[in-house]
Amino acid sequence: MSTSNVRQLEPQALWNNFEDLNAVPRPSKKEEKVIAFIENFAQGLNLDYTVDKVGNVIIRKPATPGMENRRPVVMQAHLDMVHQKNGDTDFDFDTQGIQSYVEGDWVKAKGTTLGADNGMGVAAILTVLQSQDIAHPALEALFTIDEESGMTGAHNLQPGLLKGEILMNLDTEDDDELSVGCAGGIDININWTYAQQELEGNYTGMELSVRGLFGGHSGMDIIYGRGNANKIMNRLLWGMGELHGARIHSIDGGGLRNAIPRESTAVLAVPVDHVDDVKQHWDELNKTLQSEFATTDPKLHISYKECPAPDKVMAAEQQAQLINAIQACHDGIKRMSPDVDDLVETSNNIARVEVQHGEAHIQCLTRSDRESGKMDMAYSVSSPFSLIGATIELSGSYPGWKLDPNSPMLGIMKNLYMEMFEEEPRVIACHAGLECGLLGKPYPNLEMISFGPTIRHPHSPDEKVSIPSVQKFWKYLKEALVRVPEKA
Repeated sequence: MSTSNVRQLEPQALWNNFEDLNAVPRPSKKEEKVIAFIENFAQGLNLDYTVDKVGNVIIRKPATPGMENRRPVVMQAHLDMVHQKNGDTDFDFDTQGIQSYVEGDWVKAKGTTLGADNGMGVAAILTVLQSQDIAHPALEALFTIDEESGMTGAHNLQPGLLKGEILMNLDTEDDDELSVGCAGGIDININWTYAQQELEGNYTGMELSVRGLFGGHSGMDIIYGRGNANKIMNRLLWGMGELHGARIHSIDGGGLRNAIPRESTAVLAVPVDHVDDVKQHWDELNKTLQSEFATTDPKLHISYKECPAPDKVMAAEQQAQLINAIQACHDGIKRMSPDVDDLVETSNNIARVEVQHGEAHIQCLTRSDRESGKMDMAYSVSSPFSLIGATIELSGSYPGWKLDPNSPMLGIMKNLYMEMFEEEPRVIACHAGLECGLLGKPYPNLEMISFGPTIRHPHSPDEKVSIPSVQKFWKYLKEALVRVPEKA
């Protein structure tokens, strides 16, 4: 279906802003085009705006008549989106706009991530800014950059730019949730060099692939126990050198730091007289893995094919060291919260494994709602690689956002939700890394709450947003702006 179907959805103004936004390439760390798009939007409405030194955009809109004495509000969303595509999809994220379409009650994208995370939040804010009939207090629209790959925008937001007293973060992904807390995170970058050797003897090349995993958001979806392509590939490679003389030429697994890896490919050299044994080993392990992941990843597919033997391979002793280090590295949930039901406290995602030309690069993202738990997990992840002489860099650390159950705005939002929808919202803390924890550092008195429409499978090509949920979220957001209390 064409994107025109999306533009015809209600509320049309919001969906048209979403489609206009999705026509603009906006990968993390390459937000120049979308920043210009937001600037042009503000200029077209003759609204005052600021672009700070890192690229965050702040647009200011005065209160509507009769709302001047209400507490000023910051509406916040991030401009960048996760770029993931299916292996058979031909798409250039740097130059092409997302191709969205309607399927039943959902909006999806053709073979790529949709960008509803956080494009729906951005589009909602744009729609409020351009509206002539939505009542609201004085508004500051804060559009941050690079949320998905380091929270650079939130990290570098300076004190004194914002005057608002209440922040509405529109980056929650279930329409019945009010988020008032989130996990902190830290990136672990592992770099290692190894010796390459030329093959001696009769070898054939083997290309081994892991495909069809569900993937998803490494914070929100880690609780489901989905397969990690990097860990599964490592299980397929573990012991192959010692048992069958197989030697690694290259590994290419995973992608973005905050996405559970869906695919991995390795190229190996296998002694000709061991090829049948290697194939049998992989066939047996394939059956075991498909049984293990039948519930979470029913489309898991492991395949292999012969290819020309590579010229160079990893030295045998170092191959064993690397495979053992990855095997020892924790992936997934480490601890559930003892304080909040069904909330992950601490986890790690082995997001990227890249091995070629004498260098290995491994990237992990560790999350925890406790600073001590976050750092303990980071040190645990780093340790196996330190033992083999790798260089470890910890970077991009951001704090969690501590839940405040006594927030006055939370009480207003809970009562409004019950009034409008005749049920209680779920007040939660989430395991994802919302920007609120960082935004609270330069603005410690800012009262914050996060909510949004229902989005499924963010950070994967299966991402989709619920059409009825967007309509529900939009009505709730408009009424929430009306209910903002008066200034003290």
